[in-house]
Amino acid sequence: MSWTTPAELKAQVQKLWDRGLILSALTGSEEIFPRRLTLRGPDSRQLSDSFSDVRDWIARLSGPAKQFRIVWRSINHRILGPNEIPAEIWIDSLDDALGLIGKRRAAEQFAALFAQTRKHQPALLPWLAKRPLRALELVEEWPRILEIVTWLLKHPRPGIYLRQIDLPGIHSKFIEGQRGVLGELLDLVLPPEEIDARATGIGGFCRRYGFLDKPLRVRFRILDPQLAKLQTGTDQDITVTQATFAKLDIAVTKVFITENEINFLAFPRVPQAMVIFGAGYGFENLATAEWLHVRKIHYWGDIDTHGFAILNQLRGFFPQVASFLMDQQTFLEYRTLWGVEPSPETGTLTRLTAEESALYDQLRSNEYGGQLRLEQERIGFNWLVEALGALGRV
Repeated sequence: MSWTTPAELKAQVQKLWDRGLILSALTGSEEIFPRRLTLRGPDSRQLSDSFSDVRDWIARLSGPAKQFRIVWRSINHRILGPNEIPAEIWIDSLDDALGLIGKRRAAEQFAALFAQTRKHQPALLPWLAKRPLRALELVEEWPRILEIVTWLLKHPRPGIYLRQIDLPGIHSKFIEGQRGVLGELLDLVLPPEEIDARATGIGGFCRRYGFLDKPLRVRFRILDPQLAKLQTGTDQDITVTQATFAKLDIAVTKVFITENEINFLAFPRVPQAMVIFGAGYGFENLATAEWLHVRKIHYWGDIDTHGFAILNQLRGFFPQVASFLMDQQTFLEYRTLWGVEPSPETGTLTRLTAEESALYDQLRSNEYGGQLRLEQERIGFNWLVEALGALGRV
């Protein structure tokens, strides 16, 4: 029989918990009790044909362990005579709901957390009402989270590293681990002028709230020994901060950017040139170098849809960028070394040349085969040297 069981009634209340509605009721944001539950019972024919089953069903619903109220209705069956059967099931109170699903202890923890927040940071109460289950997950960490919020209200945009926050029992790893929830809370309590809205996500936490962030870095090699920054007579693989790189103004005429570390390390000598180890889709660390905007830049990426998408993005910072070894001739020359691109880019790229766009369209439409790519490290070294020689003759 498909009649509602006590377990199904409990599951209905559990769903209210899982949606956060029961805990939200503790905050006073919404009254959800008394609440009528869904009940499926026997019809008149089943009363006659399965009266014994009906009696057992009623006994299970009305047993001593029930946490709900039954509204009965009287029926006068032509064969069985007058009988009382359940017509409605109600949960009358929050306490009854908590008892039914065994959540009284959890509700007490949340109520204590709510009271603590109302005392110390009442501006956060709407967040608790909206995300009660997330708050309950943080019940052990919540006092420290409140301390951090309180500290930042007193020290807006502090201009220090997270490591320098001096609060007993709170270390930078704890703060880093809670950046997601802290961001939601700080957005509620901080004045808009203390928030850098351009910085978003966990990665933008420090900049958004005025902390010092780990500096971006640029890694490069100068390919002309005559222009070496360090007079050591050795090949120099140099990494500097973004701010330092912006001030170097290296006296090169050509700049190569490559995404593969071995290609970066093996890149041969080129007069008046340097090579930068790329950063995929991230070029903010290069954009502040004004001197780089007046240099010839050659980008060498994989010949696949994402390679062209990165090139397209790079041109948003440096419109003068030319692609290098990302042409159809190179792609076809190494057809035996083609691989598969797992998740191709399919969008329109507006900053490609006509030749680049043609090859990109061929790749994204699988003209040569399904999701093909040629990784840059598969291109022969002599092919690289010849291409560099051709550049020198231009």
